[in-house]
Amino acid sequence: MANGNDLRAKWNQGQATFGLWAGIDSSLTAELAAAAGFDYVCVDLQHGMSDERTMVAMFHAIAGAGSVPLARLAWNEPWLIMRALDLGAGGVIVPLVGSGDEARRAVEACKYPPHGNRSYGPVRAQYVVGSSAPSDLADSVVCFAMIETRDGIDRLGEIAATPGLDGLYIGPADLALALGRTPGAGGEALEEAIDRVRETCDEHDLIAGMHCDRGATAQAFATRGFKLITVGVDSSLLKSTLARELAAARDEAHVAGAEAAL
Repeated sequence: MANGNDLRAKWNQGQATFGLWAGIDSSLTAELAAAAGFDYVCVDLQHGMSDERTMVAMFHAIAGAGSVPLARLAWNEPWLIMRALDLGAGGVIVPLVGSGDEARRAVEACKYPPHGNRSYGPVRAQYVVGSSAPSDLADSVVCFAMIETRDGIDRLGEIAATPGLDGLYIGPADLALALGRTPGAGGEALEEAIDRVRETCDEHDLIAGMHCDRGATAQAFATRGFKLITVGVDSSLLKSTLARELAAARDEAHVAGAEAAL
């Protein structure tokens, strides 16, 4: 079944990986996203609707359709990380990381002793990975620290130097707020921070990740060297698609009505 090593294989070949952020608590929508060809589907446990039970059902659907299931946790708590991994996550994206100590806390929850403090109990992970060996279980997951605070930017170097960390993932909405900007408004300070994250990833041989809101934006970040790129959030994409198609239908109905009146 798909796990973090599938993403690493593509990164090692220089490929960007594209994913969907799953805020809807549905195994069906997660499965549809995976079947559409997304490299990963990330279950959002911070702002999304899922709980642990729906998360596991979504992991089943995502991996079964050929994508890597990831989890964005609610907080940087070791037990939350360990639970997500034991239940089949191919990796974790940890929010609001603001220091090297916080990054190390996240990584150690992904690794078994002597490299970390993960407790052994791979309930589903052993079947997802195909092995119950601690080294195989630990090596099959990816760990990303989210950079979305002022502390995260100020301590970027020490975060990036954390052994075992796979990459840095930018949360642009919270990062914009931290820089005194309105989410979605952009601005020079935000662009400079984004460039700093990517450059720091290059310096430390890490994967640069970015959260986007549409395909064109995701493609633009791929050309800038980002490799873990979320194309959008399922609920937002669904809403915009529904609104677009309804607008098209009403326009066509209006035209047809006008022609019939001639």
